[in-house]
Amino acid sequence: MPIISDLHIHSRFSRACSNAITLPKLEQYARIKGIDLLGTGDFTHPKWFEEIKKTLHEREGILYSQSRFPFLLTGEISLIYTHEKKGRRVHYVLLAPSIEIVRQIHEALLKKGRIDYDGRPIFGFSSPELVDLMHSISPEIEIIPAHVWTPHFAIFGSLSGFDSMEECFGEKAKYIHALETGMSSDPEMNWRVSYLDKYNLVSFSDSHSFWPYRLGREATIFELEKLTYQNILQAIRDNGLEHGFGKNRIIQTIETDPAYGKYHFDGHRSCNIVFSPEETGKHDRICPVCRKQLTLGVAYRVEQLADRPLGFVKKNAIPFKSLIPLQEIIAGVYQTSVGSKTTQENYDKLIQLGGSENNILLSLSGTELAKVVHPKLAEAIIKSRNRQVEIKPGYDGVYGKPIFENADQTKEPQKKEATSIPLKKKQKSLTEF
Repeated sequence: MPIISDLHIHSRFSRACSNAITLPKLEQYARIKGIDLLGTGDFTHPKWFEEIKKTLHEREGILYSQSRFPFLLTGEISLIYTHEKKGRRVHYVLLAPSIEIVRQIHEALLKKGRIDYDGRPIFGFSSPELVDLMHSISPEIEIIPAHVWTPHFAIFGSLSGFDSMEECFGEKAKYIHALETGMSSDPEMNWRVSYLDKYNLVSFSDSHSFWPYRLGREATIFELEKLTYQNILQAIRDNGLEHGFGKNRIIQTIETDPAYGKYHFDGHRSCNIVFSPEETGKHDRICPVCRKQLTLGVAYRVEQLADRPLGFVKKNAIPFKSLIPLQEIIAGVYQTSVGSKTTQENYDKLIQLGGSENNILLSLSGTELAKVVHPKLAEAIIKSRNRQVEIKPGYDGVYGKPIFENADQTKEPQKKEATSIPLKKKQKSLTEF
């Protein structure tokens, strides 16, 4: 059965995250988004871990809410240390098979430092030490380098990363099975680096809130014989590297267009400077305004490490779909905000029609969509699906901006009953939540 999953999220105990995040709200909006499996996020934080234990019950490595929505135990940690006289800052997503194993992770990490001050705790030990520490607890703990290309906190980041997996992990690299692409890169960009071929590529949102334009904006779709931790682990570790077609595998990822990410191009947001890699080269990587080095984005960094040409397609690669969150599309078409009344009303109409955001973005035809929303909005959704939307690239912490043709709001089509996909239960308006 296909399972759309988002296994990299955060709780209200992580910095720069919504203080309204709760497990019930995560479930509520995951259902609206069309996510079938959600990571708990932040299992290292004692208070969040207590909520997890009190709210969810465990079966075969999956935790279920009272309404039977599934979660998987996940967390993120930050390692900041010195390697070969250079400061390194790398983030990792951890997957754990049980509450008992997470309890043991807490005990082990407390010997290294504090875990109560942030949902994404920082430690000063190295990446190989992380592998040794986790595997001393359980070989079934999965370690996934997070958003692997972002400049500041990633294994290949331009400011503090490494040039290869072996440089980072040494002989422990064999225990890493998957890499998270991050919003500023997609599989096509990663295919250009041949030594990454042996790693599976996964995508998750790194969401800092529960809103559908953040939650599940990037996701990994598994084909599983049964929803268990062991089957997910097998899919991540053994998936189609030859290319396999086993009972448990990754069948697709959902990505945002990499230009939408906050670190795709190079630049300085304080100087309002944004460059493509080619333009950065012409300026010797120096900002023409402040004369300091530019923040080098993912596109530039991939070019540095690539040994394959632009457009290379990896043999037997796992396919991916590039999408823009639905509320971002609506806001772009109507030149408003994602939280505006116009955006909410159109979003509600579409959810009534399609049942979930992912079904709308991935499956419904333009004709079906135009039954309930303006034709320009329906057209924009189809263009997003077909990767035909121009995006002004993000840079230095600034999100990219999709460019849409504005809808003429004076010519809204008359409301029609949504009959294409029957819903078992009427969907509430987002404004009612």
